[in-house]
Amino acid sequence: MIPIQKLEIEGVVMWDVTKFQDQRGWLMETFRLDFLEEAGLREYVPVMSYISLTLPGIARGPHEHLEQSDFFAFLGPSDFEVHLWDNRPESTSYGLHIKLLLGESRPACLIVPPRVVHAYKNVGGKDGLVLNFPNRLYAGRGKKEPVDEVRHENDPHSKFKLEDMP
Repeated sequence: MIPIQKLEIEGVVMWDVTKFQDQRGWLMETFRLDFLEEAGLREYVPVMSYISLTLPGIARGPHEHLEQSDFFAFLGPSDFEVHLWDNRPESTSYGLHIKLLLGESRPACLIVPPRVVHAYKNVGGKDGLVLNFPNRLYAGRGKKEPVDEVRHENDPHSKFKLEDMP
């Protein structure tokens, strides 16, 4: 079993991803149901997936979800500065802000539970890819429901800020 790290923010977990490389290229496992079940993380089973490309120096977020958990895979080919803020008053880590460097230099998966504000910025010198395997459908079945997202990046009074965010 892959060693799961419980981070300082309650409910946020991360694990390093191993790159298996040979003469054909490389492979990295990002999702295994048996792994999530053994780790007691069955509630994070993905229901959809997407991949995004972020240009160097560009940030996405900060935003949060009220019900959805995000299951990110930061694998490269660039590095990302990932910011997490606990926005749950009932949490033991309420108000805590942590920063991680993930991607090419440290491939990892990161599960972000609901009400944890998150953002990431490509701090590497090349385009970066991020995979996400959320446990809720974007805009619900058939994209007919409200989007489960609270966006903070356009609020000038938000306490969730990235320095030099484009």
